[in-house]
Amino acid sequence: MKKIQLPLEEPVNLQVGDKIQLYGKLFTGRDAALPRLVELIKEGKNPLELAGSAFMHTAVSEAGISPTTSNKVEIEGSMEYLSKSGVKMHIGKGSLDQETVDALSRFGSVFVVTPPAAALLSSRVISKKVVAFPEEGMEAIHQLEVDGIPAIVAAARSKTIN
Repeated sequence: MKKIQLPLEEPVNLQVGDKIQLYGKLFTGRDAALPRLVELIKEGKNPLELAGSAFMHTAVSEAGISPTTSNKVEIEGSMEYLSKSGVKMHIGKGSLDQETVDALSRFGSVFVVTPPAAALLSSRVISKKVVAFPEEGMEAIHQLEVDGIPAIVAAARSKTIN
């Protein structure tokens, strides 16, 4: 299993099927927050440092974290633009359109899937804080510090696990 330190300081060198563990800081966002973030970036008002970052498609609540389906229009529709803006890893579940997979490849980004196991994933969160859109509650963008979140590379270099 490959250990990946976040944020990424070098280009992602992963293949479809690689098993990885994530350590360090990542952002969270889903249906409500990701389209808002993309709009701010387009307006030149990006509130986050995205270079080498990772985004997990989840809400954050006292009950824990667990990935939501990444192929929702609001989420998958943000992935190309976020990758173009520096995001190198998208973490979620489900499959993506080939158009999105190709866009990730163009910008050197990958899509990894994690098990929808809230108890396991939540036990790997060291710290959390809201960094954008607090009015969205548990769907606000958070920054998490994680210690060993397991994942599998599901899309890289224009190939998918499906």
